Amino acid sequence: MIVEQNVPLQPYNSFGIVARAQQLVRVHTQADVAEVLADPAWRDVPKFVLGGGSNIVLTGDVKPLVLKVEIKGRRLLQTTERAWIVEVGAGEVWHDTVQWMLSQGLPGLENMALIPGTVGGSPVQNIGAYGVELQDRFESLDGIDLQTGQPFTLDAAQCAFGYRDSVFKHTSTGPNGLGLAGRALITRVRFRLPRPWKPVLGYLDLERKMAETGNAAPSPQEIFDWIVAIRRAKLPDWRVLGNAGSFFKNPTVTPEQCADIIARDPKIVHYPMDDGSIKLAAGWLIDACGWKGKSVGNAGVYEKQALVLVNRGGHQNPVTGGEVMTLAKAIQTSVYERFGIRLEPEPVVV
Repeated sequence: MIVEQNVPLQPYNSFGIVARAQQLVRVHTQADVAEVLADPAWRDVPKFVLGGGSNIVLTGDVKPLVLKVEIKGRRLLQTTERAWIVEVGAGEVWHDTVQWMLSQGLPGLENMALIPGTVGGSPVQNIGAYGVELQDRFESLDGIDLQTGQPFTLDAAQCAFGYRDSVFKHTSTGPNGLGLAGRALITRVRFRLPRPWKPVLGYLDLERKMAETGNAAPSPQEIFDWIVAIRRAKLPDWRVLGNAGSFFKNPTVTPEQCADIIARDPKIVHYPMDDGSIKLAAGWLIDACGWKGKSVGNAGVYEKQALVLVNRGGHQNPVTGGEVMTLAKAIQTSVYERFGIRLEPEPVVV
């Protein structure tokens, strides 16, 4: 086991924030984690699991031992009449995995193309885009409890998926409490891709693509290509302009709350949910408060999509985590004062 000292983390977070890990271990296998937990020098120290770094805001150097997950591997485990079961290492890049599955004739994740990050982070956030969420394509996962050293396997119910939420984002409240925040390292994720494949096209941007191309029955690869084009037109490439993707969750309100807001702001973008609640477009709320294109220091609101906060300083004069959070809090205050809605950040603040 090699423990690296004073490791720069700017290459390992998509915002491009300058910070360092005091100590870092690269995890290539489950045995690497077991070795860390068996070492008396490291067993009981605080730990921070780092995947693709696409959903974090670093506000300073990271003092806990950083476990950088780099577990690789992809394989088709099983084919049944109803599904393909595919297993992927937690350190694999998400978008590359979506591409690989399509190349292997395994469709089902194409609506989630170009989401940044690694496979291991996908169940933590219950990532989703264009009508498909991770929970819709999830079979099970393997991980290790960093407190006990015990390996575990969880199915979808045990992951307690919600909107951009899971058991991995909540702390345990008692000996039998659910919650694995800060104590779990995911090693492998298994996906259930439904057979026969059916396209998911009930999204305005995709309907526009069908109208533009005259293609009412796109293939998985065509949907993938459309999603990539749509996302590239709307969202900045984090390798060029640092960002953490959508910075705030889309809030949900009751129909009565929505009607009250519509009475004041008839143009508000909103979507009815299966449970009867109404989802509001956080980007629209932020834009309505006049934040699009505005900056605080080197933290800015992206001109093309108000839901995305960006690093205007680049690699040479990068944004700080403090600037990002100052901007985020100012936006939250504006939206609350105008609409009475509290926006909740998506990224983890470290």
